[in-house]
Amino acid sequence: MKRLLLDNLIEWKDKKHRKPLILWGARQVGKTWLMKEFGTLCFDNYVYISFYNNSRMSSVFENDYDIKRILNSIEINLHVKINPGETLLIFDEVQGAPRVIESLKYFCEDAPEYHVIAAGSLLGVSIHEGISFPVGKVDELRLYPMNFREFLLAMGEDKLFEYSSKSDYEKINEFSEMYRDLMKMYICVGGMPEVVGRFVENKDYSEVREIQLSILNQYEGDFGKHVSANEMPRIRMTWQSLPMQLAKENKKFFFGQIKEGARQKDFEKAIQWLVDAGVVYKVNKVQKPAMPLKSYVDFSSFKLFLTDVGLLCAMSELDIESVIQGNDIFVEFKGALIEQYVLEQLVSDTKYTPYYYSGEKSTYETDFLIQKRKDIVPIEVKAETNLKSKSLRAFHDKFAPTISVRVSASDYIDQGWMKNIPLWCINSI
Repeated sequence: MKRLLLDNLIEWKDKKHRKPLILWGARQVGKTWLMKEFGTLCFDNYVYISFYNNSRMSSVFENDYDIKRILNSIEINLHVKINPGETLLIFDEVQGAPRVIESLKYFCEDAPEYHVIAAGSLLGVSIHEGISFPVGKVDELRLYPMNFREFLLAMGEDKLFEYSSKSDYEKINEFSEMYRDLMKMYICVGGMPEVVGRFVENKDYSEVREIQLSILNQYEGDFGKHVSANEMPRIRMTWQSLPMQLAKENKKFFFGQIKEGARQKDFEKAIQWLVDAGVVYKVNKVQKPAMPLKSYVDFSSFKLFLTDVGLLCAMSELDIESVIQGNDIFVEFKGALIEQYVLEQLVSDTKYTPYYYSGEKSTYETDFLIQKRKDIVPIEVKAETNLKSKSLRAFHDKFAPTISVRVSASDYIDQGWMKNIPLWCINSI
């Protein structure tokens, strides 16, 4: 299975001023596999240490941060040889080992010749709960569930991957039906590597749903293990409200749909926990579509999306055949699925941070808003081939952006004021 982030890891390996690397990512997105694959392909050997319930190896970091002593202890305990430039040192499940995280600062300062990479499933939660983070002393990458281009590779569709990667719209339009069918499969299967791998092997949607439900159970199991009894009900209620929130035409998060009378201040910690755990994405509204977008964030208005569109299907109990065949159940919920799908491709297969914007009195809304170099680009999402774009046109007429984008199930079209990008080519925006 090919993960595109491997190219970024290779760039990190060869950087002149390389620092220890932290690989962020939610549970089950493939961090451990990717780190080991990187070690196998790009180094003479790798040393893998998981700190999950591993007090023996955690104790190596307890006395001090003398890197020579730490490396010597690892070699003795694990009967390995660690050679700078030749060995990849992998620290996994570090969320419960604060001194391992803090040691990265000293690897950076005292032993920069070593290649060190660290990861942990709930690392974002642990950092916010008080573990000291080595600011400025680490490089960082984030691994997401497999995006649509990675799914194409997993399915053996190398040519379709190539056309999409090169934005070869002539070929993309020629094979649009194949792209459309594969996108529907991806929406059902999602991008969790275990699910994709099993689907490629067996093409069994029942097995897909079984694994997805298992992953969702693991996510919910984390709620009970890592949060207080007081906060857990709020996290669970927020989590369980997400399919209903996304099914609305207006996908702004409404606290009243968690429970009657709910207020933002009561659920802020619950939402932040889910974001830190990497199981939801938070897309903020901006008060003004101007540069830089980050300066105009309205923290009181946002949308929440799941980490994976396949998990959204499973959580919503959507019939897979309905999505594949496009019957009434899918038609009713497809806006939620397609917007979730587009958001995932934006965060995992582009360099943009998505926001959104709505006009005065919510007369129109851009589904997403990105900052592309010096331009603010509105993006409208269409689930079908229906090419009416009233909201996008209203935004364009008011703010006159250089580029306006509609993503839909139609072929690539350049209409001058607006470009229509096929849903299977989000990477080309």
